[in-house]
Amino acid sequence: MRKNIRVIRNTDTIVAFDQRTEGHIYLSDGDIAFDGDGFIHVGGRYDGHFDEEISGKGKMVLPGLVNVHCHSGEEPISKGLFEDAGTAALWGNALYEYSNLIEISPDALEASLTMMLGDLLRSGVTTLIDIAAPHEAWLPTLAKSGARAYVAPGFREASWHVEQSRRLDFIWDKGRGREAFARALEIVDSAREHPSGRLGGIVSPSQIETCSAELLQDAAEAARARRVPITVHAAQTMAEHEELLRRTGLTAVQYLDALGLLADDLIIGHCIFVDSHAWTRQRTELDLALLAERRASVAHCPVTFARSGMVLQSLGRYRRSGVNVALGTDSYPFNMLEEMRQAMICARIAGGSVFDVETSGVFEAATLAGARALGRQDIGRLARGAKADFFLVDLKHAAMQPVYDPLRNLLHCAAERAIDAVYVDGALVVEKGRPTNLDYEGALRQLQEAQDFAVRRLGANDPARRSSATLAPRSLPSM
Repeated sequence: MRKNIRVIRNTDTIVAFDQRTEGHIYLSDGDIAFDGDGFIHVGGRYDGHFDEEISGKGKMVLPGLVNVHCHSGEEPISKGLFEDAGTAALWGNALYEYSNLIEISPDALEASLTMMLGDLLRSGVTTLIDIAAPHEAWLPTLAKSGARAYVAPGFREASWHVEQSRRLDFIWDKGRGREAFARALEIVDSAREHPSGRLGGIVSPSQIETCSAELLQDAAEAARARRVPITVHAAQTMAEHEELLRRTGLTAVQYLDALGLLADDLIIGHCIFVDSHAWTRQRTELDLALLAERRASVAHCPVTFARSGMVLQSLGRYRRSGVNVALGTDSYPFNMLEEMRQAMICARIAGGSVFDVETSGVFEAATLAGARALGRQDIGRLARGAKADFFLVDLKHAAMQPVYDPLRNLLHCAAERAIDAVYVDGALVVEKGRPTNLDYEGALRQLQEAQDFAVRRLGANDPARRSSATLAPRSLPSM
């Protein structure tokens, strides 16, 4: 007999899953019953046994969002430093020259992770993939948060070095890369065996250009032996695109296919610079068809790239080509609803039309497409038998008023401000905008100290020994 059954009664709007269309639909004035094992009832009147009743009047219930690409690590303390920076010779991207400058202590890593989790949960994320370097607090903090989380410990054989802000070089250490690979597999296995039942593992060679062909293939073999997904950053920058052309004569998508990685268990981080992108030298349109044919997924993270003037061309075009495009936040602000809004805006600008992608398409990318990328049919949907991962929106919130189409109001206007509560496995993980299981405020205090330390260390970590004022000048002069 099921225990601790709760009912959300007379819910104004339910964003439910329709088995016939395999998409989301609106249901009005219905009940939702759930427990720790999943949804028991969605829509209509529930007349069965229950232990607690919650009023759904003035509420909208939506499936939890699935974030397929985010980074904890030092990312949260990078906030405010390099948004106006970039390496002109590398198409304006700041990744290669600036990302290695941030120094973070082991203690601050836990605070960084806590902040990221708090922000993601508050924006309706219930499932996430965290791509990061391993640390002792990683699995315990993820489990404590109450989120459904996949760890993706990164490993690579080459590190980046930017010479005089004009050339990207690679410093190879294959032995160290193999050691990191072995350690990553141990962590993946530990996550899959975690007693919480909410953690999983993903095999994650960090970047396509920092791993040898042999390591990429061995990573895929290890993932497939464990029946877990693979994720890799690929086609994410023009510098990488040109480097792969120099080495192999192939685009990232074509190279992954040649190595046997391009399949339905692969999630490609970003996948912006395909052969048909306007910035590339190719004048072919092979990559999107290949992605669709192999059923690989793309993790689209528009905000961090839009900051550098880069955009996927376009979300709607990828979807119309049959590519499974899911969403991630990558870096700060770790706000999935704002990421969805940006995805819509960038798509319409890149596609040159308001019709490039609709609100429903972006919502599908943040839910059902993310579930498909993870090979799951029990998340990203409100349906009987699915996991009880969902969030409640206050339709009476000022940013949601007046209400004609509540999903449009949420994505175009209100974002996380209108979220009342978030549940994972039927357990409350956010209440009135506050994570219930995390010391979020304590993490914020600790991160300020961590950022102050990182700023003091910028010059020491810069090969050119530039000062922090030169590397990260403030937006306005100080008096």
